[in-house]
Amino acid sequence: MTKSFVPSRIDTDPGHHIRIGVVASIIIMVASWGVGWLPQAQNSWFAGTTILNPMRVWTPGVTISAVALVIGGLVLVRSWLRLGQALQLPFTTGSGGPNVGSVKESARKHRLNDHKLSIINQAIWWWVTPLVFAFPIMSRDVFSYLAQGRLLHSGLDPYGEGVSSLPGWFMIGADSLWAQSPSPYGPAFLLVSQFVWFITDGGPEWAILVFRLMFLSGMGLCMWAVPRLARRFGARGDWAQWIFIANPLFALYMIAGAHNDTLMLGLLLTGLYFINHGWRPNIRRRRIVFGFVLLAGSIAIKPLTVLVLPFAGLLIIWRPGRRTSYRARFVVWAKSVLVVGTVLVVFGAVTGLWFGWIEAMFTSGEAAFPYAPFGLIGLGLGWVADALFGTGIDPIAQTFYSIGTLAIVVVTAWLALRPRPMRPVLAAALALTTAVLVAPVFQPWYVLWLLPLFAIVGVWRGWASSLLYLLVTVLVVAGVVDQLAVSQWIPILPLRILTAAVGLIGVLVLVFFDPLTRRAFPQTKKTVDP
Repeated sequence: MTKSFVPSRIDTDPGHHIRIGVVASIIIMVASWGVGWLPQAQNSWFAGTTILNPMRVWTPGVTISAVALVIGGLVLVRSWLRLGQALQLPFTTGSGGPNVGSVKESARKHRLNDHKLSIINQAIWWWVTPLVFAFPIMSRDVFSYLAQGRLLHSGLDPYGEGVSSLPGWFMIGADSLWAQSPSPYGPAFLLVSQFVWFITDGGPEWAILVFRLMFLSGMGLCMWAVPRLARRFGARGDWAQWIFIANPLFALYMIAGAHNDTLMLGLLLTGLYFINHGWRPNIRRRRIVFGFVLLAGSIAIKPLTVLVLPFAGLLIIWRPGRRTSYRARFVVWAKSVLVVGTVLVVFGAVTGLWFGWIEAMFTSGEAAFPYAPFGLIGLGLGWVADALFGTGIDPIAQTFYSIGTLAIVVVTAWLALRPRPMRPVLAAALALTTAVLVAPVFQPWYVLWLLPLFAIVGVWRGWASSLLYLLVTVLVVAGVVDQLAVSQWIPILPLRILTAAVGLIGVLVLVFFDPLTRRAFPQTKKTVDP
């Protein structure tokens, strides 16, 4: 028999794990100064100074920074897992229904859950604060945001021209993979990017800081909406907050990586909250309209969230176990499209871009295919057809991607038009999942698009948690290995091999050898006390 491991008192103290997570975030922040992305723009503070040379130019300093970055990421993952274990967070309310237990017992449980939520919120803010001052890691999309803001500020159309149209575009730091691609972002975010370029004059350090402050506001909206939506749909608010926003993927990819998905998700989730509560008789219709205005803002950040629109409309008229007439559906859809369309027309008129984002939505597959199985299959078919018939790669690949787009439309329509519709938020999650699975481009942070929708409706199983924990751990390591930014005279391959090896050892420790975190994974659950 395997001897049971008994956690010490400090292991069950949530504050201890929050403090360890803060240390991990500080390690990540400092390490990013060595291997995070930094453009060579003339108005960059750090590009023109030697203060960071020991970390960015000297091989020993770069190596230490890279190893520290992957270790810091894994320690943050462990702190997250241990915080959840210390708080003993189930994913359902566990109340057994409205008549189970006394009123006092119910009030006591609510107070306990609110206390746990408060602890999780503290952890989130403590963990992300150091990352606000990190160089971008896991991605350099923030420099593309800045370049596209410059495009719009220069009077060019970001949906018709890539950032390579700008003189000196490469020095801004934008990834060359997207240099000739149309912007995948909505007109509202292009306005935001133009504003950031204008007030910072393109200075990368200031621009990154301004973008991050905006994205923190999106995170704040998520933190406000997620527990409220979870309680409405029968999931634990504290658990949903922990599984989604306290998740290291959020801190590393959304804040340290500086992604506008925080704004997209914040507006989306807050909009769903107001729409869902708008059907009650004592609440005025203004609340519903406000919810759809927020949803329109989300679409104007990243147009993919337009897939949520039909299910947001169903939230108003859907009742569990009842049929929903098609007449009622089309009435509410017409009203919601009117509100959302009006907001999008306003943004289109202000930018002068109108609805150019619609065509741009379907061309992202021409740029890159990182981590995307569907994109790689399309390329493979193109290569085979070109080898056999000389057709060229692109025509076959683009035809295959068009089939994927058709699949998204068909699945979304089927979910929206079922005679007895499923829960609207769950249906929206399935529609977005389809879009992610058949997209020619996939990025690790796309997982965070789906996670809150599945979490707030309480559709969860134990195996899903274990799979998510493993996925989070692997994606943290993969993000570090894939996105190391080092000087051109330092060989990148040996550095990637080293960080991958350190990361693999860390993953094995968390999954198999750490007596506490390995309880989160199914292989070893029977060998230790629960």
